[in-house]
Amino acid sequence: MYSVRVTNFLAQVGIGNRIHAIRKQHGIRSAKALAELIPGDNVTESILQNIEAGRKEDILVSQLLNIAKALRVTPIFLLAPIATPTARLDIANLSSSFEGMTVVQFDAWISGEPDGAYDWNNLAERSERTQLHAMRDLHEQIRERRRLAAKLDAAIDTGAGGHAGDTTKGRLKDADRRIAQLTSYLSSAGWDLAGWAG
Repeated sequence: MYSVRVTNFLAQVGIGNRIHAIRKQHGIRSAKALAELIPGDNVTESILQNIEAGRKEDILVSQLLNIAKALRVTPIFLLAPIATPTARLDIANLSSSFEGMTVVQFDAWISGEPDGAYDWNNLAERSERTQLHAMRDLHEQIRERRRLAAKLDAAIDTGAGGHAGDTTKGRLKDADRRIAQLTSYLSSAGWDLAGWAG
Protein backbone atom coordinates (compact mmCIF):
# COMPACT_ATOMS: atom_id res chain seq x y z
CA MET A 1 0.00 0.00 0.00
CA TYR A 2 1.27 3.45 -0.91
CA SER A 3 1.21 6.37 1.48
CA VAL A 4 0.77 9.85 0.09
CA ARG A 5 3.03 12.43 1.67
CA VAL A 6 1.14 15.69 2.01
CA THR A 7 3.29 18.79 2.20
CA ASN A 8 2.38 21.17 4.99
CA PHE A 9 1.23 24.23 3.06
CA LEU A 10 1.45 26.37 6.20
CA ALA A 11 5.25 26.40 6.01
CA GLN A 12 5.75 26.64 2.23
CA VAL A 13 7.90 29.52 0.96
CA GLY A 14 6.28 31.62 -1.75
CA ILE A 15 2.65 32.24 -2.64
CA GLY A 16 2.81 29.94 -5.66
CA ASN A 17 4.20 27.07 -3.61
CA ARG A 18 1.54 27.58 -0.94
CA ILE A 19 -1.25 27.58 -3.53
CA HIS A 20 0.16 24.43 -5.11
CA ALA A 21 0.51 22.66 -1.74
CA ILE A 22 -3.00 23.65 -0.59
CA ARG A 23 -4.47 22.55 -3.91
CA LYS A 24 -2.78 19.15 -3.60
CA GLN A 25 -3.74 18.78 0.06
CA HIS A 26 -7.38 19.46 -0.81
CA GLY A 27 -7.33 16.85 -3.57
CA ILE A 28 -7.55 19.31 -6.45
CA ARG A 29 -5.42 17.53 -9.01
CA SER A 30 -4.50 20.34 -11.39
CA ALA A 31 -4.43 24.09 -11.96
CA LYS A 32 -7.20 23.53 -14.51
CA ALA A 33 -9.40 21.86 -11.89
CA LEU A 34 -8.82 24.77 -9.50
CA ALA A 35 -9.56 27.32 -12.23
CA GLU A 36 -12.85 25.53 -12.89
CA LEU A 37 -13.84 26.14 -9.25
CA ILE A 38 -13.50 29.90 -9.75
CA PRO A 39 -16.43 31.56 -11.57
CA GLY A 40 -15.60 34.07 -14.31
CA ASP A 41 -12.33 34.52 -16.17
CA ASN A 42 -10.34 36.41 -13.52
CA VAL A 43 -8.27 33.30 -12.67
CA THR A 44 -7.50 30.99 -15.56
CA GLU A 45 -5.54 27.75 -15.72
CA SER A 46 -2.67 29.67 -17.33
CA ILE A 47 -2.64 32.30 -14.57
CA LEU A 48 -2.64 29.60 -11.90
CA GLN A 49 0.18 27.70 -13.61
CA ASN A 50 2.25 30.89 -13.78
CA ILE A 51 1.58 31.73 -10.13
CA GLU A 52 2.43 28.21 -8.95
CA ALA A 53 5.62 28.16 -11.05
CA GLY A 54 6.73 31.54 -9.67
CA ARG A 55 6.54 33.26 -13.06
CA LYS A 56 3.73 35.58 -11.91
CA GLU A 57 4.54 37.36 -8.66
CA ASP A 58 2.12 40.27 -8.93
CA ILE A 59 -1.32 38.89 -8.19
CA LEU A 60 -4.43 41.05 -8.26
CA VAL A 61 -6.26 41.26 -4.95
CA SER A 62 -9.37 39.84 -6.64
CA GLN A 63 -7.34 36.90 -7.95
CA LEU A 64 -5.87 36.21 -4.51
CA LEU A 65 -9.30 36.32 -2.89
CA ASN A 66 -10.87 34.14 -5.59
CA ILE A 67 -8.12 31.54 -5.21
CA ALA A 68 -8.37 31.55 -1.40
CA LYS A 69 -12.16 31.15 -1.55
CA ALA A 70 -11.91 28.28 -4.04
CA LEU A 71 -9.30 26.58 -1.84
CA ARG A 72 -11.47 27.20 1.26
CA VAL A 73 -8.70 28.94 3.21
CA THR A 74 -8.32 32.42 4.62
CA PRO A 75 -6.09 34.67 2.44
CA ILE A 76 -3.40 34.84 5.16
CA PHE A 77 -2.55 31.21 4.34
CA LEU A 78 -1.66 32.27 0.80
CA LEU A 79 0.13 35.46 1.80
CA ALA A 80 2.55 34.13 4.42
CA PRO A 81 4.15 30.91 5.66
CA ILE A 82 2.04 31.07 8.80
CA ALA A 83 3.61 27.95 10.39
CA THR A 84 6.93 29.80 10.58
CA PRO A 85 5.90 32.86 12.61
CA THR A 86 9.39 34.30 13.01
CA ALA A 87 10.23 34.06 9.28
CA ARG A 88 10.39 37.23 7.21
CA LEU A 89 7.67 37.93 4.66
CA ASP A 90 8.24 36.37 1.24
CA ILE A 91 5.87 38.50 -0.83
CA ALA A 92 7.48 40.05 -3.92
CA ASN A 93 7.57 43.81 -4.57
CA LEU A 94 6.71 45.08 -1.10
CA SER A 95 8.01 48.51 -0.13
CA SER A 96 10.94 48.88 2.22
CA SER A 97 8.50 49.64 5.07
CA PHE A 98 7.82 45.88 5.25
CA GLU A 99 11.51 45.10 5.59
CA GLY A 100 12.14 42.93 8.63
CA MET A 101 8.44 42.31 9.30
CA THR A 102 7.90 38.75 10.52
CA VAL A 103 4.98 36.51 9.64
CA VAL A 104 3.43 36.90 13.10
CA GLN A 105 3.73 40.69 12.87
CA PHE A 106 2.19 40.63 9.38
CA ASP A 107 -0.70 38.49 10.61
CA ALA A 108 -1.39 40.92 13.47
CA TRP A 109 -1.16 43.90 11.11
CA ILE A 110 -3.37 42.48 8.37
CA SER A 111 -5.99 41.18 10.79
CA GLY A 112 -6.05 44.50 12.66
CA GLU A 113 -5.33 43.04 16.09
CA PRO A 114 -4.79 46.00 18.44
CA ASP A 115 -2.76 43.94 20.91
CA GLY A 116 -0.99 41.72 18.38
CA ALA A 117 2.67 41.38 17.55
CA TYR A 118 2.70 44.44 15.27
CA ASP A 119 3.85 47.72 16.84
CA TRP A 120 1.42 50.46 15.79
CA ASN A 121 3.15 53.63 14.67
CA ASN A 122 0.77 56.23 16.06
CA LEU A 123 -2.39 56.82 18.07
CA ALA A 124 -4.63 57.15 14.98
CA GLU A 125 -3.47 53.76 13.69
CA ARG A 126 -4.14 52.16 17.08
CA SER A 127 -7.57 53.81 17.26
CA GLU A 128 -8.50 52.44 13.82
CA ARG A 129 -7.51 48.92 14.92
CA THR A 130 -9.45 49.30 18.17
CA GLN A 131 -12.53 50.22 16.14
CA LEU A 132 -12.03 47.16 13.92
CA HIS A 133 -11.76 44.98 17.04
CA ALA A 134 -14.95 46.57 18.41
CA MET A 135 -16.75 45.81 15.12
CA ARG A 136 -15.71 42.16 15.40
CA ASP A 137 -16.82 42.07 19.03
CA LEU A 138 -20.16 43.62 18.05
CA HIS A 139 -20.66 40.95 15.40
CA GLU A 140 -19.99 38.20 17.96
CA GLN A 141 -22.28 39.82 20.54
CA ILE A 142 -25.12 40.01 18.00
CA ARG A 143 -24.67 36.34 17.15
CA GLU A 144 -24.61 35.41 20.85
CA ARG A 145 -27.73 37.51 21.50
CA ARG A 146 -29.61 35.68 18.73
CA ARG A 147 -28.50 32.33 20.17
CA LEU A 148 -29.59 33.28 23.68
CA ALA A 149 -32.95 34.63 22.45
CA ALA A 150 -33.61 31.36 20.59
CA LYS A 151 -32.64 29.37 23.70
CA LEU A 152 -34.98 31.45 25.87
CA ASP A 153 -37.83 31.10 23.36
CA ALA A 154 -37.34 27.33 23.30
CA ALA A 155 -37.37 27.18 27.11
CA ILE A 156 -40.59 29.21 27.22
CA ASP A 157 -42.21 27.05 24.51
CA THR A 158 -41.42 23.84 26.39
CA GLY A 159 -42.24 25.28 29.82
CA ALA A 160 -38.69 24.63 31.00
CA GLY A 161 -38.05 28.15 32.33
CA GLY A 162 -36.91 28.20 35.97
CA HIS A 163 -33.35 28.95 36.99
CA ALA A 164 -31.93 28.17 33.53
CA GLY A 165 -34.35 30.70 32.02
CA ASP A 166 -33.30 33.32 34.57
CA THR A 167 -29.63 32.71 33.76
CA THR A 168 -30.33 33.04 30.04
CA LYS A 169 -32.29 36.25 30.65
CA GLY A 170 -29.34 37.66 32.58
CA ARG A 171 -26.91 36.75 29.84
CA LEU A 172 -29.28 38.26 27.28
CA LYS A 173 -29.33 41.55 29.23
CA ASP A 174 -25.52 41.52 29.37
CA ALA A 175 -25.36 40.98 25.61
CA ASP A 176 -27.84 43.83 25.02
CA ARG A 177 -25.78 46.12 27.23
CA ARG A 178 -22.54 45.25 25.40
CA ILE A 179 -24.22 45.66 21.99
CA ALA A 180 -25.44 49.12 23.03
CA GLN A 181 -21.93 50.11 24.21
CA LEU A 182 -20.23 48.91 21.05
CA THR A 183 -22.87 50.43 18.78
CA SER A 184 -22.54 53.78 20.55
CA TYR A 185 -18.73 53.69 20.36
CA LEU A 186 -18.61 52.76 16.67
CA SER A 187 -21.38 55.20 15.70
CA SER A 188 -19.55 58.03 17.45
CA ALA A 189 -16.43 57.08 15.47
CA GLY A 190 -18.40 57.47 12.23
CA TRP A 191 -19.27 53.85 11.44
CA ASP A 192 -22.53 53.26 9.56
CA LEU A 193 -24.27 50.42 11.41
CA ALA A 194 -27.74 50.98 9.97
CA GLY A 195 -29.62 47.71 9.61
CA TRP A 196 -26.90 45.62 11.21
CA ALA A 197 -27.50 45.42 14.96
CA GLY A 198 -30.45 43.60 16.44
